[in-house]
Amino acid sequence: MKITSIGADISKNDVSCSENLIKNLEKDIPSLITKGAHKAALTNITGDDVVISAFVEDDKLEDVNQGIVDILRSNAEDLGDINGISTTREDAGEGISYAEAKIRQDRYPDAIVVAFDTYGGEGFVHNVADSVIKAARGLDQVTDVGSSLNHGQEIPGVGYVSDETDDPVVVATVEDIESIGIVSGAMMGAALGNKNVYLVKRGSPSHIIPGSVIMSITAYMNGNVIDLAVPLSERMKILRV
Repeated sequence: MKITSIGADISKNDVSCSENLIKNLEKDIPSLITKGAHKAALTNITGDDVVISAFVEDDKLEDVNQGIVDILRSNAEDLGDINGISTTREDAGEGISYAEAKIRQDRYPDAIVVAFDTYGGEGFVHNVADSVIKAARGLDQVTDVGSSLNHGQEIPGVGYVSDETDDPVVVATVEDIESIGIVSGAMMGAALGNKNVYLVKRGSPSHIIPGSVIMSITAYMNGNVIDLAVPLSERMKILRV
């Protein structure tokens, strides 16, 4: 089994996702179960970017990926990222962000999904995402890590996007429930240690000074979506004595 996560900017503006867009996506996501997904959800809403994630058996990965893109396309207020998808590397443009990670057969499907949003395609966001990947890979409790930084690779069941694609997605699958806090804390800390990176609640608009990047971090546990921004930020507060 794997987790697959596909992110895209399909909003009609550059700072937020409308309530109607979110509602319509969530209405259509259950259709992924008929395509073979074990569970599926709108895991991240970050500024004007959304991420749909699904737990899926390997042999259904292409069908579910195509189903996710179909949902994004049919509900898009702006087809920008969807139009970047191509059947060939040469014709690919700025498009969707894609990440997948393996889940061990004897484990519950638990994962952490980190998504980023840039206002002007700030290039340093790729270094931030790389920090998150390295932080997760260094932990014993992590099964696998995947990211959208492998531009030029074929997205199973979908096609190609170019290296102009921004707003990365990083996913990490976790060995046990008690490791969620350790892994997510490490991933969040690695991101926020970079300059001009801000953690936001799921669904928050990107009301930041241009030249900055926002991130959301979600625990996706056996189909349940938990926004980790608030509990992590509370835990990280300095105790005053």
